[in-house]
Amino acid sequence: MTLLDVRNLRVTFQTETGPVQAVRGVSFSLGRERLGIVGESGSGKTITGRAVLRLIRPPGRVEADAMVFDGQDLLHATDREMRALRGKRIGMVMQDPKYSLNPVMTVGRQLTEGLRLRDGLGRADAGAKARAALEAVQIRDPDRVMDAYPHELSGGMGQRVMIAMMLIPEPDLLIADEPTSALDVTVQAEVLSILDALVRDRGMGLIFISHDLRLVARFCDRVLVMYKGRIVEEIAARDLMAARHPYTQGLLNCLPRIGGPRTPLPGLDRSGAWASGGAP
Repeated sequence: MTLLDVRNLRVTFQTETGPVQAVRGVSFSLGRERLGIVGESGSGKTITGRAVLRLIRPPGRVEADAMVFDGQDLLHATDREMRALRGKRIGMVMQDPKYSLNPVMTVGRQLTEGLRLRDGLGRADAGAKARAALEAVQIRDPDRVMDAYPHELSGGMGQRVMIAMMLIPEPDLLIADEPTSALDVTVQAEVLSILDALVRDRGMGLIFISHDLRLVARFCDRVLVMYKGRIVEEIAARDLMAARHPYTQGLLNCLPRIGGPRTPLPGLDRSGAWASGGAP
């Protein structure tokens, strides 16, 4: 069953020097699966995720032939309809909690606000559900974290709070933008296990945006490789390490290897037609 269908997505920003296309003709579909999106910084991964949620504001402009979530047209949905979808049915874990969490509200208030306003839960029930979500992402002292302000948390702790916040409503689609980049390896594995269970047991769709090719190859089902706003390759995650596109091969060659030579890592060869914006 197709949960999300995106056809010919284009995101353009008007600048002083003219229009700049950050996403150029991206098309993909997502079922109840784990879809990875990889590529260099600036390749359009995050903008693609934000465009699905209609979070691109002027001077940005989002256009597409189609962008449909579970039968609902996202392109022509009203602001009220989008607010009803965001969080409850489509969640997004932003990359940096410093810019996503409200600095003047305690973590507990931010976690329970949606539960109380959207779901009508009382203070005690909302607090209990928020604490359970914090425990699920391996925060061992949820009461202390609930009473803390974001600046009192480490980067990894803040990232786990963001993940807990997005998982509380049990969305049908989760867009995770570098959700484990600030976590140590042990906690990273635990968080991935939580996300995997949601996809497997609840049938959630997951868009997993990451720079970590090895992690994506191990965790996701399919992978989209983006370069300069385009998808240059779509491949099964299990085959990612044997990818054939020169850009994907270049990214793989840039990965350090334990026991490998201590010479400088190779750079990307951008001499092909794909590098100048030609056909993939």
